[in-house]
Amino acid sequence: MSHVKAGGTSKNNRNNAGARLGVKRFGGQTVRAGEVLVRQTGSTKLAGPGTYISRNFTIHAEVDGVVSFTKVRKSKFTGKTAPRTQVLVTTQVA
Repeated sequence: MSHVKAGGTSKNNRNNAGARLGVKRFGGQTVRAGEVLVRQTGSTKLAGPGTYISRNFTIHAEVDGVVSFTKVRKSKFTGKTAPRTQVLVTTQVA
């Protein structure tokens, strides 16, 4: 009789680290150009004026300013609109 366990699926292979996603700079905070505002999987939040979106859907500040979040209605391909959050950075006038 064999003493080697059958090579089935492994049950203890779920020990991976979290991706550290989420909002990194909140509304009202001052940011510098290039700072990470939101890390996300897919485009759950939209990049508004003063921001840009990178290849992995991370939203960065394009200019120095203050972060704010607004609710917008985004049109889908079918014509249906869905509520989304838009990230904005407004420049400060000194």
